[in-house]
Amino acid sequence: MAVKTTFDFDQMLSNAREAYGEELFNMANEGYDFMFTYSDNVAPSSSAGKLLKDYPERCVNFGIAEPNQVGASAGMALAGEVVFAQVFGPFLPLRAADQIHTDVAYNDVNVRLIGTHSGVTAGGGPTHNDVVDLALYRAIPNLTIVVPADANQCRKVVRASFDYEGPMVIRIDRAGSPNIYADDDYEFEFGKAIEALEGTDVTIFSCGSMLYECLMAAKEMKKDGVSVGVIDMHTIKPLDEEAIIKYSKKTGVVVTVEDHSINGGLGGAVAEVLMEEGYQGKFKRIGMPDEFAVLGTPDEVYKYYGVERTGIVKTINALMEK
Repeated sequence: MAVKTTFDFDQMLSNAREAYGEELFNMANEGYDFMFTYSDNVAPSSSAGKLLKDYPERCVNFGIAEPNQVGASAGMALAGEVVFAQVFGPFLPLRAADQIHTDVAYNDVNVRLIGTHSGVTAGGGPTHNDVVDLALYRAIPNLTIVVPADANQCRKVVRASFDYEGPMVIRIDRAGSPNIYADDDYEFEFGKAIEALEGTDVTIFSCGSMLYECLMAAKEMKKDGVSVGVIDMHTIKPLDEEAIIKYSKKTGVVVTVEDHSINGGLGGAVAEVLMEEGYQGKFKRIGMPDEFAVLGTPDEVYKYYGVERTGIVKTINALMEK
């Protein structure tokens, strides 16, 4: 049975980036022992900035030097600390790729890399888009990759990550987005997908803030008698392959939706599972195309490339007509 959601209410906004900082601050107040590193002003500009005032001995600012920050965070973790390392997302995967690969993942240490402003949500154009990170992260051993869908789920991820063994990337978008889940007592488990909406004709696999657009697209298609199921793939790695196979077989029409390049992200991961399983149904990836994206606000970019509810509906209808 699908988890209870709130997607009928457009105005129920939340902000995962703020929720992450608030939850980390709450954990510090409850006695959780961890170190906190950050680059430039990413922490003071979010709720995580509260840590700087009340727990300055735990906090280290590395300025605009993300590789140094990630490398030093790995060193702290090797010394036995759990480290939350907040980085402006677009500058994490490419500038600090070597340190993520060799210092954090190879040593298999407890560093939580918090990348904010993910996807195209920074709004700064191609140089500030974070749309190739999942492709990079997926290829690095030991690295767990999580993309929370809303503020509520982000809190769960941050808190649960404290006791998780090994390195983890938590990918968070910039601004507010509607709540997905109705309450915080639903079961969350790393690597276990969530059925956000039941459907019998089409299955959408999505993650992050795109999940909301998928739910709204499903709502639109329901008016035309098409039953669309939406699956929250919040953990990109380890991937819930069992869920992918189960829901794909249920409908025979599969679409993936993500704020990431269509190359190497969630869509690629789902495709790999389906091909190895011998899937012969219909399949389509929706995401950023293989080009440097146009400049605009996130909503403008999503609409331009059809990565929002209207574009999703259009793509699904075209796929079903083939």
